[in-house]
Formats: sequence, structure tokens, C-alpha cells
Amino acid sequence: MYSVNNDFQSVCDKLTSMSTEDSNPRNSYSEDAARAADSGVSQQIRDIAEVPAVEVITTGAVHLMSAAAVKVGLADDPNAEDLKDLDEARKLITALAGLVSAAAPEIGSQHAGPLRDGLRSLQLAFREASLIPDAPGKGPGEKFTGPVN
Repeated sequence: MYSVNNDFQSVCDKLTSMSTEDSNPRNSYSEDAARAADSGVSQQIRDIAEVPAVEVITTGAVHLMSAAAVKVGLADDPNAEDLKDLDEARKLITALAGLVSAAAPEIGSQHAGPLRDGLRSLQLAFREASLIPDAPGKGPGEKFTGPVN
């Protein structure tokens, strides 16, 4: 298995740094090194092309869910309270809610169900961790999921 984050980042870096030969000559690389780098990017693109969309979507959702759990204070760590950041948690939960809501029809209930359950748990944990609770329907992600109670 390869690291999706590192591979994706290197593909993004490669794509964003691409320009014409005239405006970006490869002075610091030998042609062999440049060809090897291009070949590596091509392999990474082929590798990601083999991953089913449902796996990419669920992996992204799990990353958002994990980050939100840490930011809401649910980390399994003695200093979990120090890691809590409800402003950041709100953003992550809202992004997760948007992704899950939009992707659910595409990924099917067998994948969307557990993601919805995790999302709901995060929304409830956020509400519990907040000193001043949001009004019903105004919590993180609730514009996508409806009120959570």
C-alpha cells in the first residue's frame, strides 16, 4: 500500500509547478533525473487510478473524522484537553457533513451509514464540549444533516 497523502501531495506539487520549457528550464536537474521524476509521477497517477472512488471518499471522510475527534477533545491521550480546538473542530465537522451528505447516494448505505453514525457522534460531542451550545440546526454540519439531539 502506498501513502495517499504523500503521493497526492507529490502529484499536486508536480502539477502546480508545471510550466513551459521556456519559462522553467531544468537547470538544476539532469535530463535523466527529470525523466525519472516524470516516470514516478506517471506511476503514482496509475496507482491512484486503480483505487475505487468509494475508497478515496471513505478514506477522506475518516481523515476528517479523526482530525475532528482530536479537535473536539476525544483524543486517547493524557493531554487531550490541550489538543481541543472547537473552532477547528467546527470546520472539520462541517466539511465532513458536506462530504458525507453529498457522497451518500454514490457510495451506498453500507458505507454511508457508519460515516453518518460517526458524524452524528462528533456533532453530539461538539455540542457537549461547547460552553455555549449552538441553537438547534446551527451546530457544525447541521445545515447538511439537520438538527442533531
